[in-house]
Amino acid sequence: MWPNAVAHALSRFECAFEQPGRYLNASEVCSPGLEVEDARDDLEQAMLHLPTGARRDLGRLITRIDEEFERRTLPEPNNIELEMCGWWWTRMRER
Repeated sequence: MWPNAVAHALSRFECAFEQPGRYLNASEVCSPGLEVEDARDDLEQAMLHLPTGARRDLGRLITRIDEEFERRTLPEPNNIELEMCGWWWTRMRER
């Protein structure tokens, strides 16, 4: 992890969730490493290295992020094999 990795990941979700409409727009960012799914990977990685109290606090934020991400995306049956990378990779955004 690099300095400010968690803050950077959280800011990517903040920007994504500011998009108008019911579903997240897939065309907003289509670049490896800049997707919100990549940001979610970063948060998952950070959880492995945080002390208990910080992990619990970040876990609460991640729970809210996951709920909003799931609400604003649709299941992608063609990406089900990506579930081993994280359930968030099995969701699709509106194009």
